[in-house]
Amino acid sequence: MRSSPLRRPRKRPRGVRFRQLERGRRVSIPGIRRTLTGAAALLVGLTLGAAAPAEAAPVALVTDPAAYVDPFVGSTRGGNTWPGATRPFGMIAWSPTATTGDQTSAPASNGYDWNVTRLRGFSLTHVNGAGCSPGAAGDVPIMPYVGPVDSSPTADTKDAKYASSFSHANESATPGRYAVTLDSGARADVAVNTRAGVGDFTFPAGSEASLLFRTSNSLNGSEDASITISPERRTVEGWVLTGGFCGRRGNGGGATNPNRRSYYKVYFSAAFDRDFARTGTWQNSTLTPDSLSASGGEGYLTGADRAGKGSGGWVGFDTTTDSDVRMRVGISYVSLSGAAANRDTEVPDGVTPSTVGEATRAAWNAELKRIRVGGGTEDRTKAFYTAVYHSLMQPQTMNDLDGQYLGADMKTYRIRPGQKAAYGTFSGWDQYRAQIQLLGLLRPDVAGDMATSMADFAAQNGGVWDRWLHLGAPTHVMTGDPAAPTLATWYAMGVRNFDSRAALDSLVRQATVQNPDALSDAGCPGQCKGQRPTLNTYLALKYAANDICHCWGGAAETLENSLADYSLAMWAQRAGRGDLARQFRPRGDYWKNTYNPAVGHQAARRADGSWQAGFTPSTDVGFAQGSSATYTWMVPQNVSGLATLMGGRPAAAARLDSLFHDENGNWAVLGGNALRYDPTNEPGIHAPWLYNGLGQPWKTQETVRQIVDTAYGTGPGGLPGNDDLGTMSAWYVFAAIGMFPQVPGRAEMLLGSPVFTRVEINRSNNVRLTINAGTTDKYVQSTRLNGSRLTRSWLPESFVQRGGTLDFTLGTTANTSWATGPADLPKDN
Repeated sequence: MRSSPLRRPRKRPRGVRFRQLERGRRVSIPGIRRTLTGAAALLVGLTLGAAAPAEAAPVALVTDPAAYVDPFVGSTRGGNTWPGATRPFGMIAWSPTATTGDQTSAPASNGYDWNVTRLRGFSLTHVNGAGCSPGAAGDVPIMPYVGPVDSSPTADTKDAKYASSFSHANESATPGRYAVTLDSGARADVAVNTRAGVGDFTFPAGSEASLLFRTSNSLNGSEDASITISPERRTVEGWVLTGGFCGRRGNGGGATNPNRRSYYKVYFSAAFDRDFARTGTWQNSTLTPDSLSASGGEGYLTGADRAGKGSGGWVGFDTTTDSDVRMRVGISYVSLSGAAANRDTEVPDGVTPSTVGEATRAAWNAELKRIRVGGGTEDRTKAFYTAVYHSLMQPQTMNDLDGQYLGADMKTYRIRPGQKAAYGTFSGWDQYRAQIQLLGLLRPDVAGDMATSMADFAAQNGGVWDRWLHLGAPTHVMTGDPAAPTLATWYAMGVRNFDSRAALDSLVRQATVQNPDALSDAGCPGQCKGQRPTLNTYLALKYAANDICHCWGGAAETLENSLADYSLAMWAQRAGRGDLARQFRPRGDYWKNTYNPAVGHQAARRADGSWQAGFTPSTDVGFAQGSSATYTWMVPQNVSGLATLMGGRPAAAARLDSLFHDENGNWAVLGGNALRYDPTNEPGIHAPWLYNGLGQPWKTQETVRQIVDTAYGTGPGGLPGNDDLGTMSAWYVFAAIGMFPQVPGRAEMLLGSPVFTRVEINRSNNVRLTINAGTTDKYVQSTRLNGSRLTRSWLPESFVQRGGTLDFTLGTTANTSWATGPADLPKDN
């Protein structure tokens, strides 16, 4: 999801340096070209009839992948990532909030942009790469401040006083740890566990030093907040009642936006290693020295409506003989006692940022090593492991150590027997196209617990599976029914640790019984409250009528629902529910009813059957964050059917060529043109792989490689657009290993060409996948699957489900005969 319907690409900054707090030990990674030896040479020898040389050692795999992660990747150019400290699937995410001179706003949706070097605090919660600005969270900014606290920080509406500039030369980040020295002379060094963190704050000797707790200053504002300071216990505790995801969105209902509401309360409990020299609080513009408590929120609006409102408190320290302060902090969505228990268990007294950071770095290495690579360039290896890192930030752990978690209805629940964790935050419309497949591939156990959590959130939400969950709460953002293809895909990939029958029945009910909100325009177009909007009319017409659909766009809704219903049919078929499979399979073809043969594109259609006037391929009328030129290809479940409507596979392939090239034949894969491929947003990210189904797989290989090498990279500008909770990063991971999910609801993989000569994937269910290639050349010459010649440009589901070995022979010129026969094309079924 991105912040505007058709965004122009931004220039990538030049000369950006790569920094990490701890580099770790590196291994020698072979270059792109290398002598063919061992198994790779034997493979080529078998293909070309040459004698095999003596066997040599295999290509070395990366042993310390965390050393290749750069948390700054995507922190500008609209990537909306953040560099702070977090753990895999972590609850706490401790990262800086920057300012451009407006306390009610931030330079990016998650608070940080590489090009803005002034900070107003270090917030405890974040969401990776969301497109709304501000996006979500950024709760409880904590600011190390040098100087007298003699006025209300909330009254500093322009962040002129209680903020500080910094230089990137004094900033560092590694998985699990972040540090920066501010120009004020204060330094913050923070590291985290899953639910808690520890920070060392250093001040200039002899300075008046304080930590400001801006309890009400969440990125989107707040309804209420509270802080309590205890000098005797050396603690600062409190909470903020907030929410508001996309609450300012211009295309989300304006003043009636349903997300201008509170849907969670996050508690924090901080403990210090030394006494306080001073305390105080503030509310709005009133400062109260020596006070120990305060409360008050900011509201959810902007500018003058919110400026100067809110509350917080501060604690000061005597730096005459000791200028260092250590703080341990835990968070909880359930209670203050839960936050304190999380803190004292995960970061007990005596830990340091070094010890906690080292442990979390090891936890990241354990996750990153589930997919080990070798034989790639240094930059591709950096981009790759940073992409895996970003992909596994979510879902987010929601339960406290005692198993309690916040439900979608703001009530407290406990995880189910056998469930290891409750997980939340699901940007469905984005994630179901790549991120959930990578999660299911690497961590099927986490995917199953997430499926359980989503089912429970739906039950707590009146049976409605919302499109976009922040934590467990419905936000209604985007379009379609992404929970259906998500769970269907996980089931296809072998995920079984959830009540699949109950979940399928619930999603079937959502797809067949209209709920009351389905007839409401509340929040439309961007955050339409109704799930499966105007369902009865949709089922009668077999498309979403653009003039009455109560949705973002009728054509987009039809395409999304067609794919969701197809995935439900696939799930039902696997589960032995033939009745459901037969019911939903025809609904997977409803996309044909918004394909206008007169113009050869998907188009908005009215309830009377007529087409929306004024059509051009670049139009976004009837679509959601995309054009007809992009959405026309959003039929991965029936490529052959789409090709037939376009005049056959060769004609369709020629049409697809024009999506990736301009009128002069030059590559056009960086976005900014509604008629061309957009790597910054989700509706078309599968399109480069469609050539496989059109009988021209070499074009998949060259197109994917072009996108990998030009739209992605290293450094702060290394993502093409919003990371959207790991979706764009997951796309890169799949592209780099040479395979991509064929269609949601199934587990086959389409083949490209890997940028590494060796890949080993160890799923958490002990299934192992191996990919070998003699070179990292662009074009596939031949492949073998488990030792046998493979003439298809796709892998069967058994490869993901049970494991295997795939061997590529690659070359510098296209093999236009490989995997082009009718029997070798990906199957539509």
